[in-house]
Amino acid sequence: MTLDGEMAPAPTPGSLRPGGRTARVREAVLKAAGDTLAEQGFEGLDLADIARIAGVGKTTVYRRWGTPALLAADLLEDMAEQSLPRAHTGSLEGDLRANARLVARTLVDPRQGPLFRALIAASLCNSQAQQALHRFYAVRIEEWAGCVTEAEQRGEVPEGTDAKAVVAAVSAPLYYAMLNTGDPVDEAQADRAAAAACAAARAGLYREVDRSQ
Repeated sequence: MTLDGEMAPAPTPGSLRPGGRTARVREAVLKAAGDTLAEQGFEGLDLADIARIAGVGKTTVYRRWGTPALLAADLLEDMAEQSLPRAHTGSLEGDLRANARLVARTLVDPRQGPLFRALIAASLCNSQAQQALHRFYAVRIEEWAGCVTEAEQRGEVPEGTDAKAVVAAVSAPLYYAMLNTGDPVDEAQADRAAAAACAAARAGLYREVDRSQ
């Protein structure tokens, strides 16, 4: 049967990942969606084609995801869940450098790099894709914000430093370089972005402002 109930060859025992049929359907559809986004961009994300590639009935795909933008949103959610946890190097600059290098590796990855470019392009003209991208970054920034909070506890940065703003400052120049020049982002750029964000945080440039006064 196909993943959603139609006839197909029986699987080899033990070859299926745990989580049941619903999880396997989602895994197959998201893989097909990711491959299509990386190869064809957002405009190539057709639900009927994704169903065919994934070996899933069209009705299942339309019922669960509804639109290409919602499918892209689920793909981003899955990517956020699968992303590596933040580093614990013992220093703010070390943690931020690890974050920057992770972002750089993602952007030059032969699959994830084109996928991100497609989703960023889609977010400019599709509100659902935009919301999905915002949620993805919110999850990743929240994951890494702890390194700034810990740095504040160690006295590396001033009290009241905006942890999320510091983390966002690390990846911002890397995404800008990817979109503006199209050149691959390298490790030297990543290290420079991390060092700049760290220096600014230590100098107090990311202290939260009390706007009530």
